[in-house]
Amino acid sequence: MDTKDTGEPVLARELAIEQAHVDLVYRYLDQATRSARKVASQGRDLYHSDRETYVREEDGTALFERDAFAFQAARRLAVLNAEHEGLVFGRLDLDEPEPRYIGRIGVRDEEYEPLVIDWRARAAEPFYRATASHPMGVVRRRVLRCRNDRVVGIEDDLLDSSAKRDDLVIVGEGALMAALKRSRGHQMRDIVATIQAEQDEAIRADHAGVTLIAGGPGTGKSVVALHRAAYLLYSNRQRFERGGILVVGPSALFMNYIERVLPSLGEDSVTLRALGHVAADATGVSSDRNDPAQVAAVKGSLRMRQVLRRLISLPLLDEAAQQLRVTVKGEVLRLDRPDLERIRRDVLTRTKANLGRPAAEDGVLRALFGQVPESLGLDFGQVADLVTSSAAYRMFMQSWWPDLAPTEVLGRLADPAVARRVGNGLLDEAETEALSASYRDPAAGWSVADVALLDELAWLLGPVAKDEPDEVEALFLPNGTEIAEVVTTADLLDGERGEEPEDAVQTFAHVLVDEAQDLSPMQWRMMRRRGPQASWTIVGDAAQSSWPDPAEGKSALDDLVGIMQYREFRLSTNYRSPAEVFNLAARVIRRAYPQADLPQAVRSTGVEPELLVAQRDSLAATLAEQLARLGELVEGTIGVIAPDRLADEARSVADGLGELAQRVSFVSPLESKGLEYDAVVVVSPDDILLDSPAGARVLYVCLTRPTQRLVTLDLDRPGAWREFEPSPASGSE
Repeated sequence: MDTKDTGEPVLARELAIEQAHVDLVYRYLDQATRSARKVASQGRDLYHSDRETYVREEDGTALFERDAFAFQAARRLAVLNAEHEGLVFGRLDLDEPEPRYIGRIGVRDEEYEPLVIDWRARAAEPFYRATASHPMGVVRRRVLRCRNDRVVGIEDDLLDSSAKRDDLVIVGEGALMAALKRSRGHQMRDIVATIQAEQDEAIRADHAGVTLIAGGPGTGKSVVALHRAAYLLYSNRQRFERGGILVVGPSALFMNYIERVLPSLGEDSVTLRALGHVAADATGVSSDRNDPAQVAAVKGSLRMRQVLRRLISLPLLDEAAQQLRVTVKGEVLRLDRPDLERIRRDVLTRTKANLGRPAAEDGVLRALFGQVPESLGLDFGQVADLVTSSAAYRMFMQSWWPDLAPTEVLGRLADPAVARRVGNGLLDEAETEALSASYRDPAAGWSVADVALLDELAWLLGPVAKDEPDEVEALFLPNGTEIAEVVTTADLLDGERGEEPEDAVQTFAHVLVDEAQDLSPMQWRMMRRRGPQASWTIVGDAAQSSWPDPAEGKSALDDLVGIMQYREFRLSTNYRSPAEVFNLAARVIRRAYPQADLPQAVRSTGVEPELLVAQRDSLAATLAEQLARLGELVEGTIGVIAPDRLADEARSVADGLGELAQRVSFVSPLESKGLEYDAVVVVSPDDILLDSPAGARVLYVCLTRPTQRLVTLDLDRPGAWREFEPSPASGSE
């Protein structure tokens, strides 16, 4: 066996061998595509009815069958069309002579023999788990790099040098290291060809309960979690395709970055939502705007649960108007504020506000009936009829117990007096003012933190009861017979289930939360409503948390786990950051967060981070100069991470970058979560530290985004953040 051979004749021969197999796979793929199109065409032509007036039962069944044919064929076509790029990416040479090819989906020949094994199948596990110390019968692992349907590169790993396979040669420097050196684009790539053993173990873990994937920056947590979602759909498709998988990330920018990973793995039945879009099902509100860190800390605290309950209990009427006066047979009946508050408290302890109007009216009417003299000889029903027919009563009830929308209730906090009243004893004066001030600019709209509060309110308030229509529109059968309504079995069953409206919250069978360390306790409550019976995959790193109280965040996570099965996987290798960059970032985080879980960086570029100083009045010019220089040094993307106060100034340089602007992204520190770039410029690290109570952890995130080069720009003088490292790094000015 040749243990290493990179000569051109040998490489050309090996490429030709692999190309022949890939060509065979694509011929069968084309046959499968034509078959799927034929099924779709048959589905459209099946059972057309020539009746235009109404559909017979047998025709309805035929239409259902036609739609089922078309749906399944369309899904298959979508998968097949998506797999024309890099369908085959791996090969295993075992002790036996027949190789085993690995790909994004399984492909078989006419005798049902596998030409390609789906990467999620058990037979593919050795591709990811075999090592030199535990080869699992694998002699050589080969990764094929394809462009469309052409094989353009080969990288081999020799796992069992003692095997007697003289026909095998070893080509390249190793698949993983080759992949790590590739330049980055604007979207995350799958790692299906280079998954490592510890990553594969997390991907293939049992679905039940809670699976935590932990690890420092660059360990591949996010992409491993997405591969896990694809694996769960493959291994238990009926459960998860029917119940759905929800993937939640920190921002819309991040979701755009990862959106192509699952389709590239042959799955398109997963719901992806940014954190600020999770509750749109219940509230109709989405947001990508982040509050200042101090305000977000207040809104995310569990203390807001009690604040919101008080807010719901607080009538819209001012104190002077909280009085009901009606006349019955000349007798004045009256309920004052204490009576009304008692009724309100009693109802809200038993039911949700928007469903409590009937109980509230019953309480009011019974309190009024208690004031009616017995000499009038009226029973409760007679008094109720007289009171409810009063215009004063109807106007009062509409004002005192109206249907409430979450946005209307939360917006009341803009009134400082209301905020002080509901926050009394829960929030201090500064927190109360910051909370109230955040709602006083209607043009600002709702924030990401508000979305969780609105969801909590939607749950506390309950749905608005639907009004019954005054008139039922008549329906006509084909023979002209008029009927008032059609009652179905489903209608009868709904009536037996009760009158309470259905919950608007969409639930899922599995929920995957990325960058989970940033979720506030209120956001965890929002997430739990999407998966009350779900299994969970939770991805995070406490050292990268922007939430100021990690203990409170961990407590919220512990509440979610409860008594469910729990397993944790730690990813220990940093594949993204060069050692030179990560060593600097590690010194920063160790000083502020000694318990940080630091992975081992496996690459070295020989290029130290450049810690530069820019004059404040020429920041834009200096930034433009550095971007132009980095554009010459790296082939892929460049990220500019600037604090909010400098964001507009940083983005202003984009117009002067020419074609380079297509490779440059301008993001805030929070938006940079989960992203990576070939080169990164971090603007004013000191301001990043100051902008958040978790400043050092946020700066740690920023410093660990580059795959090749890191530049920091302090303003006017070397930044105080450099105190985290014992000596100036090379490249400092």
